[in-house]
Amino acid sequence: MRVSKIITVVCIALVAGLMLFGCGGGEDKPAQTATAENGAQEAADDAGPIRVGGLIDLSGPTSSVGAPYAEGLKAGVRYVNESGGIDGRMIEFDLQDTAYNVQQGLSLYKKMVNTDHVVCIQGYGSAVTEALIRNVAKDMIPNFSASYSAHLTDPKKAPYNFFTAADYSTQLRAALKYFRTGWTQERAPRVAFIYPDHPYGLAPIPAGKDYAVELGYEVVGEVNVALNAIDATTELLPLKDKAPDFCWIGGTTPSTSVILKSAKNIGMDTVFFTNIWGSDENLSILAGADANGSYSNQAAAVYGMDVPGMKVIERLTEGKPQMTHFTRGFVSVLTMAEGMKRAAANGPVTGETIKTSMETLRDFDPMGLAPLISFFPDDHRPNTAVFLYTFKDGKLTFVKEEILERRAEWLGH
Repeated sequence: MRVSKIITVVCIALVAGLMLFGCGGGEDKPAQTATAENGAQEAADDAGPIRVGGLIDLSGPTSSVGAPYAEGLKAGVRYVNESGGIDGRMIEFDLQDTAYNVQQGLSLYKKMVNTDHVVCIQGYGSAVTEALIRNVAKDMIPNFSASYSAHLTDPKKAPYNFFTAADYSTQLRAALKYFRTGWTQERAPRVAFIYPDHPYGLAPIPAGKDYAVELGYEVVGEVNVALNAIDATTELLPLKDKAPDFCWIGGTTPSTSVILKSAKNIGMDTVFFTNIWGSDENLSILAGADANGSYSNQAAAVYGMDVPGMKVIERLTEGKPQMTHFTRGFVSVLTMAEGMKRAAANGPVTGETIKTSMETLRDFDPMGLAPLISFFPDDHRPNTAVFLYTFKDGKLTFVKEEILERRAEWLGH
């Protein structure tokens, strides 16, 4: 009797099991397997390389500075990986050429995000950077760009944008402060602005005018000189009559060289100063002796400068001199890597966690290669500091690090 009861119970259990399997109960095993597989994939992802995209102009109109900047990025990735990567994980850097074309940049970006699953990108110029503001915010992909427009520092407008140099407006203000501090004459110093009729050239002009007036300058004029100009005599003659003591040039190295040579030809006596892209090591090649005495606002050490990070760059480049653009690219990667390391210390490395970690940086030192860098949740200005150089005997010669106060009203302007 007991045996028959046991058999009956077993049969009932078997039938119930079969019924459950037919109704879907048997899917438990595949679901558990899928979960295990997903977990294994996540573990593999956590242990695998960290993918970073690069969107740089390597063949377009700004490739002369884009190419050395890109080489700095690559050297930075190499250094980080040789130093152990991000908590043991290597950075996999996919560098692509935008040719300074917005559509090409957008297309490359979408592939990087949707197919390659990058966690952030190293960007470059204004055209592509501006076009990507909404995309990177929606996708939560930090963009470490080399477009230094002030409005990109306001997280309300560009929450996933970061860069490691003082913005264009800060660069202009810092130089104005430096020259005003050294002014010894009783009359007010006179200043004029020369720039291309282009968003890049126009961006810092309102800020520069306002701060010049605040400092006690007399603003005596402004003219447009195109980036592709071959002569600037016509534009400079009216300014010469107003005798400015200082002239801001917001163009590029080639256009700056044209302005300097034209000014020399008409006997214009003034001190010229430029932003990051307005002059570099090539200015002395293009303008010759006419470059001497002009000033360059930069955000990185020149090659061979006696700072700790330069020893690393000299080793990586086998002692072959590089442009300041190279060094800024290198610094951008160092800063990105610091954000990744902080993210990794607290969990997964994603675009969102990198952004959050970046906003905890306070006085981060990129081995002396650039001014100290800080970011805040409500303020993405990396700093308010500029390295001022002057051209002396054909070389960029360090003058001073000019540091401004971090005024709230200057954020984004």
